Amino acid sequence: MSTNIVVPELGESVVEARVAKWLKKAGEPVTAGEPLVELETEKIDLEVSADRAGVLASIRHLEGADVKVGEVLAVLQESTNGSKPAAVPEVPTVPEAPQGQVSKADASSPEKKSTPTAKNVAKAHDVRLEAVESVSGRVTKQDVLKAATPRAAGPLPHTAPAPQPTSRKPQAAASNRSETRERMSKRRVTIARRLVEAQHTAAMLTTFNEVDMSAVTQLRERRKEAFNRTFGVGIGIASFFVKAAIGALKAFPQVNAEIQGDEIVYKHYFDIGMAVGAEGGLVVPVIRDADRLGFAGIELAIRDFAKRAQDGSLTLEDLKGGTFTITNGGVFGSLMSTPILNPPQVGILGLHKIADRAVAVNGQVVIRPMMYLALSYDHRMVDGREAVQFLIKIKEYIEDPAWMLLES
Repeated sequence: MSTNIVVPELGESVVEARVAKWLKKAGEPVTAGEPLVELETEKIDLEVSADRAGVLASIRHLEGADVKVGEVLAVLQESTNGSKPAAVPEVPTVPEAPQGQVSKADASSPEKKSTPTAKNVAKAHDVRLEAVESVSGRVTKQDVLKAATPRAAGPLPHTAPAPQPTSRKPQAAASNRSETRERMSKRRVTIARRLVEAQHTAAMLTTFNEVDMSAVTQLRERRKEAFNRTFGVGIGIASFFVKAAIGALKAFPQVNAEIQGDEIVYKHYFDIGMAVGAEGGLVVPVIRDADRLGFAGIELAIRDFAKRAQDGSLTLEDLKGGTFTITNGGVFGSLMSTPILNPPQVGILGLHKIADRAVAVNGQVVIRPMMYLALSYDHRMVDGREAVQFLIKIKEYIEDPAWMLLES
C-alpha cells in the first residue's frame, strides 16, 4: 500500500513553497515521524515528516522545485501488518561525484545543524558544512559564504624583476570583474512582491516627529538592576514603545484597523508585530494581546523572537496576523527612514538611532538624547491630522512614562 507525501498547509496566505533539501533518498526506509524533506516558504523553513513507516518509493519534486499546497512531494510504500516493506530500488536524485571528490549532495553534514538556505549555498560553492564554523551553533548562509571566500594569497618570495624593453608599454594588471548568480529565496521573492504591492495598493504617506529620550534612559538606568533581578531580563527601549503604541492605538482606533473591500474592520485587540532582521530577510513575529503584558513580558517576548529569528526556529503561528507593526532601524544606525506598510495593516511605527543633539528647552540650548520617529500610514484609512496626533501621543508617553502607568 502506498501513501502520498504532500505539501502541508503552510499557514495564513502562504500557498507555495520551495523544496530546499531532501533528507532521505528514494529507496531508503523511513520510520514514522522521521523528517523526509525541508521546505522553504516566504516566512519560515519547515520539515515534512513521514506519518507512518515504510520505504520512500519515489520523489516527485527535486531540490529547488517550487510546489503548492497539496502537491505530491513523494510516494511512501507503507509496511503492512508490522511487516517490513518490500525493497524499492534506490533512485539517486543527485549524481555521484568521482571517487576522491566531495559531491554537492554530501556538502551538508547530518551531524551539524544548519538552515536549508545554508545547505543550498554550501552545495553551490562545494563547501562541506561540517567544516564551517558557526557562532550560534546553527550554520547560516553567511557562515557558508564566509567559509567559501578564498583567503588572500600570502606574499610571494622576493625575486628580481626581469628587465623589460624600454620601448614596450607596461601592461595593466587584470582586474577581478567576476559575477555570481544566486536564485532568490522564497522569502526574498515574497518580500519584494509585497513591498511593491504595499506601494501600489495603499495611499501610503509618512509623518515624522522627534522625541526626547531622557526620561526613558534615566528610568532604565535607575531600575535596570532591580528589574533584571526581579524578572530575569533586561529592560530595553522597545517595551516602552510597545506600551506607548498601544496607548496611542486606543486613542486612535482607526490606526489599529484594516480595510476589507468597502468595509472598515476595527480590531479591539492589540497584536503588535516586531520587525526582526533574519538570515533570509525581514520577518515580523507578533506579540499577541500585548496590552495584557507588562514590561517584562514584552521584553521576554522580543528577546525570544530575536533568538529564534536567528536560529530559524520561528513558526508560522509566530508570524500570523498582527494589527500594527514597530520596526527599529536604529539598531543598525539609521537616523531616519520611511518604513513601508505591512498589509493589511494601515500603520507602522519606525524607530531610529538615539543621538545627542542640541535642542531648545525653556529658552536654553541643551544637549539631549533625541530620536526621530516615523509613522507610515494608509491615507485611505488615516487622515494626516490623526497621524500627526498619533505620533504626538507616543511622544507624550515616552517623554513622560508615568502617563503609561496612569492610563493603563
